[in-house]
Amino acid sequence: MVWGTKRREALIDSARADAIERSIRATCHDLDIVVHAIGFMPDHVHCVISVPPQFAISTLVQKLKGESTHLLNHSAGRNDVDWFAWQPEYGIMTFSESSLSDVVAYAQNQRQRHAVDDLWASYEILERRPAHAC
Repeated sequence: MVWGTKRREALIDSARADAIERSIRATCHDLDIVVHAIGFMPDHVHCVISVPPQFAISTLVQKLKGESTHLLNHSAGRNDVDWFAWQPEYGIMTFSESSLSDVVAYAQNQRQRHAVDDLWASYEILERRPAHAC
């Protein structure tokens, strides 16, 4: 799974990445979903997870994004300048068990891959949309 921050803003620093990862892992643990890897960039996250067939992917993504947003926006010391949101879109890729180690390595090495532009286009949200005025 991959999804980005609202307006693809660089909102994910190390403290937020830690909080988001804790939230994703706790939510997955509660649902008996196996987390294989989570990788961050300042404007998006990759999650490599094994999802049992009883879950609707859209509902699961909504839960993962919603729980992490709630944690970040309702933590002690938050102010309106620090408000966090995800974009509504997300991407999902399925893969075979034989590809798991490659996909895990890809997610875990996000910063290095982006630094040298060694990206797998199908695993990235590459489109950058301009912000729309409300």
